[in-house]
Amino acid sequence: MRSMGTAAMLRAAGVGAGDEVIVPAFGNVEVADAVAQAGATVVFADIDPATYCLDPHAIEAVMTPQTAALVVVHRFGRTADMVRLRELGQRHELLVLEQGESEAPYDEIAQRRERAAYLDGRLSGVRTPVSGDGHTYQQYVVRVPGNGRPDRDAFARAVRARGVECRVPVKTPVHRLPGFRRDVQLPETERAADETLSLPVDGALTKREMQRIVAACNALGGLLQPAF
Repeated sequence: MRSMGTAAMLRAAGVGAGDEVIVPAFGNVEVADAVAQAGATVVFADIDPATYCLDPHAIEAVMTPQTAALVVVHRFGRTADMVRLRELGQRHELLVLEQGESEAPYDEIAQRRERAAYLDGRLSGVRTPVSGDGHTYQQYVVRVPGNGRPDRDAFARAVRARGVECRVPVKTPVHRLPGFRRDVQLPETERAADETLSLPVDGALTKREMQRIVAACNALGGLLQPAF
């Protein structure tokens, strides 16, 4: 579902001016843009730290009588807890929309899972992803714990210097961006934005490249002394 599709679906359901729509701040701005295009008010809720998707408890914490809908975004190949989220929507008579990710061929997903398992068993000094049922590892997102963003960013620079491509998956949460800035408490969103790093896991990686990833991360990870 694209952002314009989200806006159209909200409007088709009668969601607009005077209504509130709950969305995650951890991710792209397009979802919040779609809510604004529909004329509704954006409300941010915190994420589950394992899935990086909306946390049902956090949704209930920010609901008001004006809440009309929520937009669930699946992240990094891990799906949100749709059973609980749909039940929440039914209980409060909310429209529940899902925004998925591009699907990959089965063979590619199998290769990603194989490489993810290799990294899971060998990486130290970083927190490996919580696997979960059906994880497709569209991105292999680890945590680099420490004293905030400088530690993660310094780690990323050092890993790149050792020949390993990596990237920060969400540089700035949407509630920090101009136009959607909110004075809200989203501790898991903030922590994820400061700690997460995406490492290569695609099916084209060779065994030697995987070994390089592990060697680079493990050589640096011990310096961080993470509080697990």
